[in-house]
Amino acid sequence: MVVNPVVRSSRLPRLAIPLGDPAGIGPEVILKALSQPLFTGVADITIIGEQAVLKAAYEHLSQQRAVEMSQALVDPAKFQIIDVQSHGSSQIEMGQVSDATGAASYAYLSRAIEGALQGEFEGIVTGPIAKSAWKGAGYHYPGQTERLAERAAASEYGMFFVASSPYTGWQLRTLLATTHIPLSDVPQRLSPGLLTWKLKLLINTLRQDFGIVRPRVAIAGLNPHSGEQGQLGSEEVEWLIPWIQDMRSQFPDLTLAGPIPPDTLWVAPGQAWYGQPAGASTFKTSTFDAYLALYHDQGLIPVKLMAFDRAVNTTIGLPFVRTSPDHGTAFDIAGQGIADPTSMIAAIQLAAHLTQQRQLNVSQ
Repeated sequence: MVVNPVVRSSRLPRLAIPLGDPAGIGPEVILKALSQPLFTGVADITIIGEQAVLKAAYEHLSQQRAVEMSQALVDPAKFQIIDVQSHGSSQIEMGQVSDATGAASYAYLSRAIEGALQGEFEGIVTGPIAKSAWKGAGYHYPGQTERLAERAAASEYGMFFVASSPYTGWQLRTLLATTHIPLSDVPQRLSPGLLTWKLKLLINTLRQDFGIVRPRVAIAGLNPHSGEQGQLGSEEVEWLIPWIQDMRSQFPDLTLAGPIPPDTLWVAPGQAWYGQPAGASTFKTSTFDAYLALYHDQGLIPVKLMAFDRAVNTTIGLPFVRTSPDHGTAFDIAGQGIADPTSMIAAIQLAAHLTQQRQLNVSQ
């Protein structure tokens, strides 16, 4: 059911924003983000979720002093809403995770995916979900990324994080080679084959979505000091260094650096993010267009250290754009009006930019 119909503009990127878990901060950060004047004329936005839940969240949050003192909320009546009903919605209580909230967030995302696959939307900006709630509702996925990839029949996809520095304007782009798996499984999961298609995905994304024709990519080592010639681990010597050499031969128009020791890989990005500190000339090294981290925390600790409230999780390898704020449901503060919408704002901005870039590529 579609409510709050608006006149669509074919010139603007068409974005769907599913609420995520309705008991979390998703509704709040969405309503705060969409109150920003910067989205006027930038994208054609449709919110996907239960109208009653969104209206209740708006009315509750409007009474919170924290909202009155900080960012405004947009009245959801100003946006088109696709009203998705889910079983057990009457059981939803703000701040309380449950099987009902898992079923609801899964239904919202599924409707957004169907719309994107049918050409109704060109991009999806997902609100945060609770994996435990999905499992409680019977949906066993590590996260939204895997559900998106499965429904889109994308066998090769990746978690790509993008953030722009508020200090210098420099943009940090990080791809994870492996994602939500135990650390003990990482060495077994990594292989030349896996890294090859991850690198190809990254190259295609940098060219297609960011207009970087000749990308420069830094590749992290796996072990401390990148193994130190096999003294601290053998993966680099046995296959990672030969693989990088092979990729340089296959892609002579690229710059591939690595394996760079993980403890020093992030020094130059940190300086680029915050600005070069005085007396740090000895650490001046080149930054890269993107960084390929080999496992979850190797890439996300520096990303969240620098850009916790600004990083955007982007799924690459899908037939449509997907972005998401890089934070969770924050049930502990849901309904208090204090959730920070900065990452959601960045996710919507990036989705609009990426869809416009893809449209430009198609028209050329």
